[in-house]
Formats: sequence, structure tokens, C-alpha cells
Amino acid sequence: MNFIDRMLRVRASPKLGMRGLRQVYISRSWSSKQSPTAPPILSLGLPSETGRVLSIQSHVVRGYVGNKSAVFPLQLLGFDVDPINSVQFSNNTGYPTFKGQALNGQQLWDLIEGLEANELLYYSHLLTGYIGSVSFLETVLQAVNKLHSVNPKLTYVCDPVMGDEGKLYVPQELVSVYRERVVPVASMLTPNQFEAELLTGFRYYFHGTGDLMAALLLGWSNKYPDNLDKACELAVSSLQALLRRTLNDYKSAGFDPQSSILEIRLIQSQDDIRNPQVDYNAEKYK
Repeated sequence: MNFIDRMLRVRASPKLGMRGLRQVYISRSWSSKQSPTAPPILSLGLPSETGRVLSIQSHVVRGYVGNKSAVFPLQLLGFDVDPINSVQFSNNTGYPTFKGQALNGQQLWDLIEGLEANELLYYSHLLTGYIGSVSFLETVLQAVNKLHSVNPKLTYVCDPVMGDEGKLYVPQELVSVYRERVVPVASMLTPNQFEAELLTGFRYYFHGTGDLMAALLLGWSNKYPDNLDKACELAVSSLQALLRRTLNDYKSAGFDPQSSILEIRLIQSQDDIRNPQVDYNAEKYK
């Protein structure tokens, strides 16, 4: 009799009561510790048909940036998502102050090795966002190689978060690492205009960026692998609808969007993420 059958029988027995139920649970917990075999993991036995994403990005307690902005949309689009938080901050760095902790390269590698030791390192996609140090980015590159060795068809979507509006907010030495080592191994890149200029040496007008855009592009390009035009149209349309909702909600609440730090209305825009109305058509640049 398996554990689920035992629990169903326990629940069906009114004579056992909570004390007996606790004893059954303790007995089960003790016996599982004696077993050399790891417990079955349902998400591995019945994996998502869409794919499984390892998302290495920042995390904030309040607000929606980094993994807080990426995990939920990807789950809505059918992915299993395993987040690793490169930093954990109280809020995003656009506020007057923030507190928190940063993961270092060795700590990241410890997590990768833990997954590998339990044969949990198979991913269809890797998504990376804000990375604050060269050592951490070097470890991410090691992780890319490791993930590729497990799944040669891995899709790596990189949001090279370095700065905006002509200002860097990461160490200068990260730029060359992104340009020389990350760009060649990434399947997709989602830089903003300033970041694209740093990576290419040319002035570009590259719209639709950030953590949310990277997640949406990953999700829709997986659903339409042979139609990048359609994937881009759907991703941009979701983003535009979400931004319109955010602006309208702030105005309705009496805030001036031009003078406030705006937190995106992510949860409230889930219908626009699942079923975006395409307002912009993709055109090939010649």
C-alpha cells in the first residue's frame, strides 16, 4: 500500500482521530529517513509539456522586478519555473533606500551542484537577469555549460541588465564579459537601448525590455518556435497592455505617473498575459 492509499484509509477512519493521524505521519517520516531512495517528485514524473525554466534573477519583497516579474507570467504560460535569486532586496533600487543580501558565485554553484547531485538539473530554458558582479556572472557561464551538457537543446534567454539612460548601475568590467562571453552563448538577448549600444558599439532603438519582456519573449517563442514575428507581437502586446493598465490605475488613484515610482500591475494584467490583443505587427528591418 502506498503512502497516499494509507493516508486515504487514515482519513476514512473516524476512530483514529488526530493523535493517531499524527502517529502515522511520524512513522512515515521516520521510515522515509531510513530509505536510501529519494522520494518521487511529481513535477519530474509528470513534467510540463511547455518546459522547465531555471530563472536566475533578482528578488524583491515589495514590488515586481526580476524573478517577481518573470516567474508568474511564465507559469501562466504553462512553464514549470525554478527561481534562483541573485539578490534579495526589500524593494527595487529606484527607491531612496533598500536593504538586503546578495548571492555570491560560490553560493550559486552550491545550488547548481545540489540540483545535479539529485539529478534535477534538466532544464529546457535558462533565463538570467540582474547580475551585480563579475564573479557571479562567471559562475552563471559555468552553469550555462553544465546545463548544455545535460540538455544540448537548452534555450538561454539573457536580459543583460547593465544600465539605462546613459548610466551604468553595474561594475564597468561586466560590460566586456557580457560582450565577449555571454553574447556568443545566449540564444536570445533583450537589452534596452543603452545596453544594446554597450554590447554593439552602435546606437540602437531597442524597445520592449526588462525582466517581464524577457519572460514573455521566452514563453511565446517556445509556443511558436518557427514564428519569431508572432512571438514578438504577442510579447510586446502583453507588455503594452500591462503598462497602459499601470498608468491608468495610478492616475485613477490620484498619482502623477511622471513623479512617482510605478510598480507594474502584474497580477491584475494576467488576462493580457494569457491572451494578449495584438496591436503592433512585427516587420523585418532591411
